[in-house]
Amino acid sequence: MTSLELLKTEELGWISKVHVNRPAVVRHAEQIKKWRTVKGNWQAAWLLKAVTCIDLTTLSGDDTPSNVYRLCFKAKHPIREDLLKALDMHDKGITVAAVCVYPARVIDAVNALMAAGCDIPVASVAAGFPSGQTPLETKLAEIRLAVQYGAREIDIVISRSLVLAGQWEDLYEEIRQCREACGEAHMKTILATGELGSLPNVYKASMIAMMAGSDFIKTSTGKEVENATFPVGVVMMRAIREYYWQTGNKVGFKPAGGIRTAKDAITWLMLVKDELGVEWLKPELFRLGASSLLEDIEKQIFYHVTGTYPLPHDLATV
Repeated sequence: MTSLELLKTEELGWISKVHVNRPAVVRHAEQIKKWRTVKGNWQAAWLLKAVTCIDLTTLSGDDTPSNVYRLCFKAKHPIREDLLKALDMHDKGITVAAVCVYPARVIDAVNALMAAGCDIPVASVAAGFPSGQTPLETKLAEIRLAVQYGAREIDIVISRSLVLAGQWEDLYEEIRQCREACGEAHMKTILATGELGSLPNVYKASMIAMMAGSDFIKTSTGKEVENATFPVGVVMMRAIREYYWQTGNKVGFKPAGGIRTAKDAITWLMLVKDELGVEWLKPELFRLGASSLLEDIEKQIFYHVTGTYPLPHDLATV
């Protein structure tokens, strides 16, 4: 059964019946925070896995071609070569999963990555990012322009008002049209979970986004007061699992916003493994949206290799 057939068959009646056991979800999230992290070589392996799942991001009003070029260089060389050699990983092609920028900076990123001779995809936020408070026609035009500029992945943002008003059919149709505008580009749908009001709304929006054709569902823009949290991560991943059971389609998951430390990254990886399985632990199905995370991961790998933490001049920054 396709997503559209499921939507039409159920006529969205199931939406009103969705229940999320909030106390149980919150208890599970508290347990997640207490998980003991891995150590030694296992930690280094998990951290390198995390690097390959990062969407290395710059979404600032003062972004320029020069800082995008620096970001792209770091995307190709996320960990110092001598550190990778010490781990015998220098020939494994360790890069980040994608570079994420505003539409106006897509061409800069594409050119920088082409000049560097690497095939890292450029992702562009679009569809009225971050607020979503623009007309649908404008959202669709922005998506098409980003794809035309060379973006191979599009991170759209939903209209939160449609969720808060319970306008599920309108939400489905908006996301469906965005999916159509993306063409061959992969589409990640940002739910902005901190502004959806409740965990049941997070689950419902997740299901609608997947039914409408999203390749990924993503927690946050990184601009909300509350970004990626473990409770919403659990709810979204369980929606992904249910959708997979119902349709056989695997949809990716991307937490974003507030993920700054190596320990945070490992915890999210472990949570994905726990909720969705090892097969989701790859860039095709899991991404970490982050701007400063890579710096801390490289510091931890430096410490693992040398036994000391790096001085400010030891590691390149972006």
